[in-house]
Amino acid sequence: MFSYYGPLCTELYDFTKPVGKSLDGDIEYYTERLQQTDGKILEAAVGSGRFLIPLLEAGFIVDGMDYSPEMLQSCRQRCEQVGLTPTLYEAKLQDFSLPERYEAIIIPTGSFCLIDEREDAIAALQNFYNHLVPNGKLIVDLQLPADWKDGEITTSTYLLPSGDGITLESKSIQLDWLQQTTETYLTYEKWRNGQLIQTELQRFAMRWYGIEEFRLILEKIGFQSISCSANYIYGQQPTSADQIITFEASR
Repeated sequence: MFSYYGPLCTELYDFTKPVGKSLDGDIEYYTERLQQTDGKILEAAVGSGRFLIPLLEAGFIVDGMDYSPEMLQSCRQRCEQVGLTPTLYEAKLQDFSLPERYEAIIIPTGSFCLIDEREDAIAALQNFYNHLVPNGKLIVDLQLPADWKDGEITTSTYLLPSGDGITLESKSIQLDWLQQTTETYLTYEKWRNGQLIQTELQRFAMRWYGIEEFRLILEKIGFQSISCSANYIYGQQPTSADQIITFEASR
């Protein structure tokens, strides 16, 4: 019934989040936190390369991984346009097996929260741990549903350079306090000269974590030197539910 980051989602993502566009300072923060990293880095949930390409251009050695073939194809095309040829893998975060071990694994901008099944999320963290070299670093962003409104429906309109347009309707379906998940339906519609030419329905689910809860999960897996920062200021403790929360931990 639902698409998973399909062609329309990817096209709109590319349009609204071009390569190098920093979201609240995420690219700058990660670039600074990775300065001492000389070995290979893995960006999990790489998407279409908004984050990957600036890291590559800064001289980091970065592989990318994503479950969406459409996103990966867009990422390859974007990399080719600037003369880059990174290694990209199509795989799920919870069960991938790569030939490399990494000095750092990063999952910026809340993408980790898109793993809505708790068992899968823990399996993904265990997999990250297994793919790190000793003392390798994990950096992962988390988000809380601070602005959630039950039943809220919003519609946004985007005019593409081609002259076509995409409308995006977002409908808040459910927030489950016990399971710590939210569920939203996203309806993408592409229009040309007033005619609907393509549509796509996406189920957008997210899971959130308490700060101590996530710290305990990391500790149980075996991570050490765990730190937590807010709003891309290293060492600043979270004080509000609407802040981006970034965990760092070492194998």
